[in-house]
Amino acid sequence: MRCLLVATLLLPCLGTAQSPSPDVRTGVDVLAASGCAELRGRKVGLITNHTGRTADGRRTVDVLAAAEDVTLVALFSPEHGWEGKVDEKVGDTRDTATGLPVYSLYGATRVPTEAMLAGVDTLVFDIQDIGCRFYTYLSTMRNCLEAAGARGLRFVVLDRPNPIGGVRTEGPVLAKDRQDFVGAHRIPLRHGLTAGELARMVAGEDGLQVDLHVVRCEGWQRADLWDATGLPWVNPSPNMRSLTQALLYPGIGLLEGTNLSVGRGTDTPFEVLGAPWCDGLALAKRLRAAKLPGVTFVPVAFTPTASKFRGEACSGVNVVVTDWATFEPVRTGMHVACALRALHRDAWDVQKLDWLLKHAPTHDAILAGTAADAIVATWAKELDLFRLRKKPFLLYE
Repeated sequence: MRCLLVATLLLPCLGTAQSPSPDVRTGVDVLAASGCAELRGRKVGLITNHTGRTADGRRTVDVLAAAEDVTLVALFSPEHGWEGKVDEKVGDTRDTATGLPVYSLYGATRVPTEAMLAGVDTLVFDIQDIGCRFYTYLSTMRNCLEAAGARGLRFVVLDRPNPIGGVRTEGPVLAKDRQDFVGAHRIPLRHGLTAGELARMVAGEDGLQVDLHVVRCEGWQRADLWDATGLPWVNPSPNMRSLTQALLYPGIGLLEGTNLSVGRGTDTPFEVLGAPWCDGLALAKRLRAAKLPGVTFVPVAFTPTASKFRGEACSGVNVVVTDWATFEPVRTGMHVACALRALHRDAWDVQKLDWLLKHAPTHDAILAGTAADAIVATWAKELDLFRLRKKPFLLYE
């Protein structure tokens, strides 16, 4: 074992650029290996769901429940519930294995109450995010972080990799006056941060007086996507079933406030989009002509079995990612939006286009018929400033 450890430690020095990354250990794996030293003597409220697991499949709740000198007091679940299976508001429940109450933070309240926090001196967050601003798990984290600061509780993030990488950032940066539950902080649509890094950014930029600790991942590098981690994929939510779908989400999911199906109710959510009023042949032709990197478009017909246009035949496109490394989801989403505006000005209802976009200049430019790449170019200064803003809070190279 000692020789193997030495060889592993020397590998980064001896390897080349083509050498595989070491297997990644998430924050909960690092915590478990230490015997939960970070939490000894603490009374813990755990914010988690089905994604809170070690690499070998143990639930984070079970790791903490079995840890010496750690008292697990209460559990909290985000959107989609304790088991990550529902697409609606959820009520409180109980964890059958531990008998502990599970308080829903996507039901009657989105902020833990005094009663929920009774007996807790430490909140622990362990949920797998996907790297998109309007994916709400990090909004739940922010609400809990603020609650911890207000009550003098310690807040511990068991960090996890950003599945779509920590280098690329895309999209307009959220303005402070637009923050809400689908806009947790002043970050772009594809933010390139881990949960731990965003917690540090929120606390630092908003001056939260909170005892924040991050148990870092080991082995994850910023350029790594999920496939490089060696970790199994667990669907973070019912319609997020693959790395491809996570990559597509910041651009295709962006459009689902409109009267467009983004594939919910199909086997491939976010990989297909369309509507009964859409001309898939014309849309695919226009999008292929843009020659966007890492993606192509195939006209398709589909009938969703749930969600928008349930039971209705839709015409649209299959968005086929051909190269994860070069694909630009938000730029792609802008091209889809501009193509829909040009082809279906009267049929495409854009009344709620800004719900997830949250950027009036971009919204107005789409409606005005501005070219997609001209719109993307307007974000450059905001993104440059964001990259400078985030530097003090980064944890990984």
